[in-house]
Amino acid sequence: MTMRGPQFELSLAQGPEDIRAAQALRYRVFIEELGGSGPMVDHDARLEMDRFDPYFDHLILRDLALSEGANVIGVYRVLRCEKAQLLGQFYSEDEYDLAPLRASNRRLLELGRSCVDARYRGGEALLHLWQGLAKYVAEHRIEVLFGVASFHGTDAAALAAPLSLLHHKYLAPEALRPKARPEGYAAIDMIDAETLDRRAAMLKLPALIKAYLRVGGCVGDGAFVDHAFNTTDVCLVMDTARLSAGHKEKYSKGLIV
Repeated sequence: MTMRGPQFELSLAQGPEDIRAAQALRYRVFIEELGGSGPMVDHDARLEMDRFDPYFDHLILRDLALSEGANVIGVYRVLRCEKAQLLGQFYSEDEYDLAPLRASNRRLLELGRSCVDARYRGGEALLHLWQGLAKYVAEHRIEVLFGVASFHGTDAAALAAPLSLLHHKYLAPEALRPKARPEGYAAIDMIDAETLDRRAAMLKLPALIKAYLRVGGCVGDGAFVDHAFNTTDVCLVMDTARLSAGHKEKYSKGLIV
C-alpha cells in the first residue's frame, strides 16, 4: 500500500473562517501544549485570539491530504508598519520598547504567533512557511523584521545559559535594539562569556530562535517574562540590509530549519 505524503498549500487568510482555523491551531499549540492563556482565549470554541488579529495578515499552511476544515497545520502572523499605525502600536510593544526600530524610519514587519502542528515538526512545514514569508517580505519591500520568540516557562534563571549566549553573541546593534519593559524585564547576561559553555547553551535554544540566528538574526536588551502565556520572551530583529549573500540565499529559499 502506497502512503501519501503531505500536500502543502500556503496562502494568506481570506476571511473569518481562515482566521478561525489559524486560531484553532494556535489554541492547540499555545494553550493546550504550552499552558498559555489570555483575556480573549475562547476555551469553549478552542480558539486562541487577541485584539490584534484583525490587523495582521495571517499566512496559513495547509496539508490538502487532510480533510477540509482540519487541514491547517502551520500559521504565521505578520503586521506591516502602516497597519500598526492604524492600530496605534505593534503587538510587541506590550513587552518591548521599540523606540530604536521606530526611529530608524525603515519599513518594519512584525512577526508573531508562528506555530506548526506537532505532527509536522522537524519536516518541511516550517520551510514552506519561511518561503512564503520571504515572498511576502519582497512583495512589501520590508527592510527590518522583528518579533518576540519564546522559551517555555517563566523561570529566567533556569534559562541562564541560552539567554546569556544570546546576549554575548547575538545582541542587536544599539541603533536597532529594543529593550524589555521594566514590568517583565529579566537580564540575559547572567553567565560571564568566559565561563559560558556555548555549545551546551546552543542546544537549549528553541528551534525557531536558532532558525532566526542562522540567517543573521539578533536579539534585544533583556527578556520579558510573560506569566499569562507561561513563556520567557526575547525580541528578535533581522535587518535585511545586514544579511550576507549566504544568509539571503538561505532565507529566500527557506533553508533555515
